[in-house]
Amino acid sequence: MSGSQLDWPAKRGSKRHLHKLGNISMPYSPFDLSGKVALVTGGNRGIGYGMAEALAQAGASVAIWGSNEKTNGEAAKKLGGKAKAWTVNVADETAVAAAMLDVVKHFGRVDTVIANAGVGGGAKSFSEFPTETYRRVLSVNLDGVFFTLREACKHMVERAKAGDPGGSVAGVASLAAIEGAARNEAYAATKGAVISMMKSIAVEHARYGVRANSILPGWIATDMTQGAQDNPAFAEKVIPRVPMRRWGQPADFGGVAVYLCSDASSYHSGDSFVIDGAYSIF
Repeated sequence: MSGSQLDWPAKRGSKRHLHKLGNISMPYSPFDLSGKVALVTGGNRGIGYGMAEALAQAGASVAIWGSNEKTNGEAAKKLGGKAKAWTVNVADETAVAAAMLDVVKHFGRVDTVIANAGVGGGAKSFSEFPTETYRRVLSVNLDGVFFTLREACKHMVERAKAGDPGGSVAGVASLAAIEGAARNEAYAATKGAVISMMKSIAVEHARYGVRANSILPGWIATDMTQGAQDNPAFAEKVIPRVPMRRWGQPADFGGVAVYLCSDASSYHSGDSFVIDGAYSIF
């Protein structure tokens, strides 16, 4: 192989980043998301917004899906000119497919899809768990992830077959997937299933350059956990067990979102990112 082949990327403008080309120092900037398009479901508030905000600040164009049109509009406005919101019920298979096509039409492509939309739903006890609550939680937290990522992978595989491989999908699970979540069996079941789904997607789609990973939040201060935040006993007995001694914040998920969207994670697939302030290992 010639010296020029060793020193220079095979294609000018390649996204492969080298620290040094010959005697010329080059910046290592895999976290620059300029030119990339990311979609975050449930991106209008909470963890989803924390990820969407970081992606936009890193240079990506951002699509957010949410079920509340007013909140969607407010979030898109805060994110700036390269962001656009769609009102989508992820539990509706037809709506998801139509919205994905619309996002691709608007931006020209989608490089990263983070299936974050979810709902809570517990009961007084497992033996009293209402079937309607069980069905609702599964429809959003599991069906919604399945429909969203199926359409995302369809687009990414088509791009790969056309000579443009690559992409990243992520499913937001929960510590409930790997720890006992009393009176939350439906929620825990969906989050465990998300982890398994992401591993299957990772293996099947690696040949197309598509990565798939899970994100497992711990105790995060969002609307979903407001009841626990307002509970003095919870604040006294649970949060002190978090080694970082605080609630997690939506902004704490910006880094993993940027990483998974970036070229820095091009060989990282089938993994689970636990973001919990070390709670689960303490």
